Amino acid sequence: MHGYDNDKAKVIARLRRIEGQVHAITQMVEDNKYCIDVLTQISASNSALKSVALILLDDHLNHCVRQAAVQGGEVADSKLEEASAAIARLVRS
Repeated sequence: MHGYDNDKAKVIARLRRIEGQVHAITQMVEDNKYCIDVLTQISASNSALKSVALILLDDHLNHCVRQAAVQGGEVADSKLEEASAAIARLVRS
């Protein structure tokens, strides 16, 4: 079981909405819409993806990392390093 199992339906719904947004952006470009309007929609899609990423990160910390902390030792160290790297990737994006 993954940490996001409880939020799986919510995550999938959000990802499908984002998929629709990206499809709409493609359509905007095909229709030669104003570039600033396209950029605005790209920004909105990026924000929506970051929102999903934060849900998944929160679930990971509260499930996978918490379980590893209980186990302790190398398992805990590994999960903490993994979470730290994931957070760094999100911050850089």
